[in-house]
Amino acid sequence: MAPENSLPGTGEPLRPAVMAVLLLILPFFGQSFHYMKDLLPFWALSKAFPILSLPLALVLFRYPRLPILRQILLTSVWLILVPSFSAIYYFSQDFFTGVTAQVKLLPLLNFFSFLGLLIYLRPSLRELTVAFVIWGVVTYVALILLWALVPQAWYSAVYAFGSSPLFSIDSRGNRIRMPMYFGMITLFYCYRRFLDDHRLRWLAGAFVGFALTLWVVKTRAMVVGIAGVVVINSFLAVGPLKRLVLMLAAPLALAGLFSFGYLSSMFSTDSSTGFDVRWETASKAVNFLGVDPVRWLFGVGTISPTSSDSLFSFFNHFFFLADITWLGILFEYGLIGAGLILLYEVRGVLFFHRLKQRVDSHFLGGLYDYVVYVILISNLYPPTLTPGETAIILSIFVYVWHRLETEEAMAETSSALDSMRAQEQE
Repeated sequence: MAPENSLPGTGEPLRPAVMAVLLLILPFFGQSFHYMKDLLPFWALSKAFPILSLPLALVLFRYPRLPILRQILLTSVWLILVPSFSAIYYFSQDFFTGVTAQVKLLPLLNFFSFLGLLIYLRPSLRELTVAFVIWGVVTYVALILLWALVPQAWYSAVYAFGSSPLFSIDSRGNRIRMPMYFGMITLFYCYRRFLDDHRLRWLAGAFVGFALTLWVVKTRAMVVGIAGVVVINSFLAVGPLKRLVLMLAAPLALAGLFSFGYLSSMFSTDSSTGFDVRWETASKAVNFLGVDPVRWLFGVGTISPTSSDSLFSFFNHFFFLADITWLGILFEYGLIGAGLILLYEVRGVLFFHRLKQRVDSHFLGGLYDYVVYVILISNLYPPTLTPGETAIILSIFVYVWHRLETEEAMAETSSALDSMRAQEQE
């Protein structure tokens, strides 16, 4: 296994031009502004970015045998086209209107464009690490400043269904719905560094990230995911005796955590938690799928936000597919589509374990942790809402694999040439 600092270019100084490009485009590839309508120009650019950046994928035509390419291409085509055709039949949508309902899946294409950019820029693993961590630190600093400076009048107690204002107030109190992609990866990176060298500064960094998520962002799914990843990594990092202690202590610690404030209502059926809306949505979704195997297998699609109709009017009730997570995915994409979505995430887990045999990296481990996090919270927050997050993680994994393959091939060629020269001299 190669250590992290043995990767090509890792020990070299950071290149300002490469860092500038990475820092500029990472928030758009990572969907940081994808649901922030309060920042309208950035929101609009984020929505269009998967298409605007797609020409970068032309670089990949030189490397048709890169791993994962065909799987994500098949997944993207199936998930965008099949539900669009289904919606024609079940909801009387025309095809092009149906396609607009799948705009949320366009960030799957970020895999191709970001991988093309990486192959063109050839950043070192250190440059990628620093770029991600910088945005992670910016996320947490921004959270602290906003929490300290934003006046109470900016927090919205009443807002339209389906919207996610940056500042809101509900039964959990004041909340800042900050996009936490880079913050989470930085948290996982810090915790991996702590498990490796036991330096308290890394533990402090992870703790600050968790505390801000717990007390400022206040999103239950995030807290569940962080706790799950931390427990898993802690379990894998210690010896057999400590694992036994951890197996006994972890359930108590998690029980204590989920008795805290708003987390204690996580399994509540009270109407203030939205349980009644989710239950009614689930009931209507199952009834609509009925006993027709075609509906369950291929899904029924959905009604586009650009249509004059809506799922609300169709079902005469508030109807949010995202609220019923995997059942909502089955409703829209069917068993085949749900399987493709799950395999998309699982492929990241499996490919990392192949990559780990060749290079040991805390940063790559942090990216892997985020994929595990997405899987852990998928029953609370559907992975179809931000598929671009996993897409750029997979593109980094493939890029590092490609760099290793290229360098090994060059080394073998150089060795063969040296051997030939030595034979000629003899």
